[in-house]
Amino acid sequence: MIFTYVVANLLSVFISHRQQRQIVCGFERYFRPCEPEREKVDMDLLPAETSSEIVKKHRFRSLKMVDLNYDEVLSDVPYGADYGKLDNGLRYYVRLNSKPKMRAALALAVNVGSVLEDEEERGVAHIVEHLAFSATKKYTNHDIVKFLESIGAEFGACQNAVTSADETVYELFVPIDKPELLSQAISVLAEFSSEIRVSAEDLDKERGAVMEEYRANRNANGRMQDAHWLLMMEGSKYAERLPIGLEKVIRTVSPEIVKRFYTKWYHLQNMAVIAVGDFSDTKSVVELIKTHFGSKVSATDYLEIPRFLVPSHEEPRISCFVESEAAGSAVMISCKSPVDELRTVKDYRNLLVEAMFYHAMNQRFFKISRKKDPPYFSCSVAADVVVQPIKAYIMTSSCKEKGILNALESMLTEIARVRLHGFSERETSVARALMMSEIESAYLERDQVQSTSLREEYLHHFLRNEPVVGIEYEAQLQKTILPHISASEVSKYSENFRTTHSCVIKAIEPRAVATVDDLKAAVLKINSFEENGNISPWDEEHIPEEIVTSKPNPGTVVQESEYSNIGVTELILSNGIRVCYKCTDFLEDQVLFTGYAYGGLSELPESEYISCSMGSTVAGEIGVFGYRPSVLLDMLAGKRAEIGTKLGAYMRTFYGDCSPTDLETALQLVYQLFVTVVVPGEEDIKIVMQMSEESINAQERDPYTVFANRVRELNYGNSYFFRPTRISDLRKVDPFKACEYFNKCFKDPSTFTVVIVGNIDPAVARPLILQYLGGIPRPSEPILQYNRDDLKGLPFTFPTTIIREVVRSPMVEAQCSVQLCFPVELKNEKMMEDIHFIGFLSKLLEAKIIQVLRFKHGQIYSAGVSVFLGGNKPSRVGNARGDISVNFSCDPGVALALVDLALDEILRLQEEGPSDADISTVLEIEQRAHENGLQENYWWLDRILHSYQSRIYSGDVGTSFAVQDESRSDVRKTLTPVTAQLALQRIIPFPCKRQYTVVILMPQASRFRLLKSIMTDPKVQVGLASLIIVGFCVWRYSRSSSKS
Repeated sequence: MIFTYVVANLLSVFISHRQQRQIVCGFERYFRPCEPEREKVDMDLLPAETSSEIVKKHRFRSLKMVDLNYDEVLSDVPYGADYGKLDNGLRYYVRLNSKPKMRAALALAVNVGSVLEDEEERGVAHIVEHLAFSATKKYTNHDIVKFLESIGAEFGACQNAVTSADETVYELFVPIDKPELLSQAISVLAEFSSEIRVSAEDLDKERGAVMEEYRANRNANGRMQDAHWLLMMEGSKYAERLPIGLEKVIRTVSPEIVKRFYTKWYHLQNMAVIAVGDFSDTKSVVELIKTHFGSKVSATDYLEIPRFLVPSHEEPRISCFVESEAAGSAVMISCKSPVDELRTVKDYRNLLVEAMFYHAMNQRFFKISRKKDPPYFSCSVAADVVVQPIKAYIMTSSCKEKGILNALESMLTEIARVRLHGFSERETSVARALMMSEIESAYLERDQVQSTSLREEYLHHFLRNEPVVGIEYEAQLQKTILPHISASEVSKYSENFRTTHSCVIKAIEPRAVATVDDLKAAVLKINSFEENGNISPWDEEHIPEEIVTSKPNPGTVVQESEYSNIGVTELILSNGIRVCYKCTDFLEDQVLFTGYAYGGLSELPESEYISCSMGSTVAGEIGVFGYRPSVLLDMLAGKRAEIGTKLGAYMRTFYGDCSPTDLETALQLVYQLFVTVVVPGEEDIKIVMQMSEESINAQERDPYTVFANRVRELNYGNSYFFRPTRISDLRKVDPFKACEYFNKCFKDPSTFTVVIVGNIDPAVARPLILQYLGGIPRPSEPILQYNRDDLKGLPFTFPTTIIREVVRSPMVEAQCSVQLCFPVELKNEKMMEDIHFIGFLSKLLEAKIIQVLRFKHGQIYSAGVSVFLGGNKPSRVGNARGDISVNFSCDPGVALALVDLALDEILRLQEEGPSDADISTVLEIEQRAHENGLQENYWWLDRILHSYQSRIYSGDVGTSFAVQDESRSDVRKTLTPVTAQLALQRIIPFPCKRQYTVVILMPQASRFRLLKSIMTDPKVQVGLASLIIVGFCVWRYSRSSSKS
């Protein structure tokens, strides 16, 4: 379970091109069509396309516009759901949705949060949420968790809950391929509604987990968020009701107080059940809800939920927050406003105008961040409902150390520039194109929306009274309204960011530089500039029309193969590039692709490693597609195409995703990647090095860094590849060498294999593949051409003995992290089998350690088990080495004891084996994940890539895929308590206590505290007393001797 409250990340990085578009999706409001009353608007929004465009896009083009009546009130009835209310006040939403198949997304929404707590209850709303999964009338000792996992609903991923200031939501994601499963899952939600057990034993068991969550929140980000929350909410009850609560309450609150809160507020009239899934019909699901909830009666009379106001203020609240562990310097500006009402079509239009403002503003901020000597590394603007009555307009930037004032002045100046001069028509057009592209994608995939996404809409309908209607009507509205939103309308939203509008300005620095007076002076300075008109208009860049100015000559297919068992086609083109594509219909508007070539950083001498490893970073800032990133941003407006690059130890990779209609754009970017020669300029180098230095400094301020560095140093023998980059290393970087290496990495197409998966039409895609991938020129001499079996392996070794270390780091507040690690060696002859075994075993170990450390002893919040085999070269022969690690955080005082408990449990599994129930649960969770994966493009892309890169691949990707699939099936059939026990003995050291490393991060005590702890230790006190007595006796003896 995760407790949360909505506060923007203070150190947010620039929102990517696609993420910017997703800001609009933050306004997911789907509306039902209304009767036509006004004159219809009829105009084509987008330029005509050629006949080669995919037909599906024309479904959006031919979508009829609507007759606008801006005063039309939107329906309160949620679209698509069987919606109603039981006699006891419980509301329900049931909707049919087949994505994914045979699954249901369920939720119990409770209109109760931490703001309702009395002083002695601070943290109780969150504790109740924890206790729900611990014990109810029907289930005890976390049996709910065990039951849900037994049907494939993994703890954390598929069974979770969240507590905020205003609400608590319990969520389940369960399989429903057996008739009884849905009924059982709904019965669990019914238990949460009125049957949570609150005994002293239950509460004591859960205190440790809640305390660990509290402790985890007291890191740098948590402290900064809490400080901003207090500043934002000052003068309201919200300021004193953070959902996590007070440590004293968590540790000492009585069962009676918790029970009182639960029975007082958990009234059925404050609740709703949401069920979205692949049901045969809605009526039967409604009947199940009535069966499990209908007879329930709340324990107390209904109390109206009180509402709490957040007072406004004219003078800005300004604060300088010094956080020694902060990831960097940052500025956050938040302007509060009452939550906008969303009742009419006019309200919806206002939301569109507001969303266009954020798009246009973020485009500007990104361009500024890429200029010479920028005032910040990243800056973005957005809005969010912080608590029920308040919406916040938020600007955040991250900047260089001592750059707070420049960043603040720049942020305020740009908003003022928009108020004075507005956005240009081009900026507005770009924002409009981005939004049109996003709604088009949503419309095309309207029948393929995930059930969890639809569940979220109904949650917002219940908790925030937000209208819900079909995406069809929203698409019609946007298509009708967007062309008529003017630049001046968009620009007016800059008024929401005036510093006189309940504004909160917070500066964050690792060391105090700026003062409150400095920040106030900066605000007054920019306000004066604006009043006197001393801010010039925005200077726009020239934007080229075409990505590829001269189209390449298409290549030809020299070999074609079909692999029907996995539905893929493989092409080898005339320039040597291998292309494999799979056509799917999982999502109408998604195409994914990855290209890789063998040979990476491991081939370099250590002296060149640091420079070349930064190739992607340096080249990416300059522009790897022939244009600077700020220019490319505008060129891609309205298109859904993204590409990234990665330089790894053994491979170099490009990857991306796009809309089917923008496949040509995506392939053009790939072509540009191969033909562009990146040359760094002086300013480019300065900016990249400055950003990198700030990043390294930020890492070194984080207490976790010294811990993570020591883990790598121990487990990988201090290999240079795993060694952290220091400032001294950064100063050795040769940017020209970095770019030279990057250019070589993406130059020779004959070394690359490209896999494309998604909704592609071969008749359209193949000519584009031939032109832009087949048209990449092949160099006269091979460049970075390697045989996978001859690659240099990374030098790393795992310790041969037991190593237990405590790493101490200065901390503002005590944190403790533990990593317990075992070496792994997979034998070549059993490689395929053991690869699957280790996947099952990691899930088994994770589940058992959580059961012991959390459910039995109540000392952790969560634990993770991960496997690392990435250090091995991709050779088709030889054994594979790596490690399997157990990670958790806890109270520093119990860390060593918990390590021993974890070791005991792993040893018990090696000596006695798991139970039949353990194996059944692990198999069920894996099978459910597998079934979900079969319906996802990402899963297929990953599996096909693994089939090419598998050591059994010898030219036939279909056979490689089949062998891996058969291996998985064989392991599933043979996985029993005995075979799992033998695999644990075989894969990790047996007994496990003979070879492992454990590194524990502990706070570094101050000298005063250390002296105090020593002096207050009873054993030390006894020793000191003895020394004093001995010393006194010696003194008396010496005195008597001198007298005689």
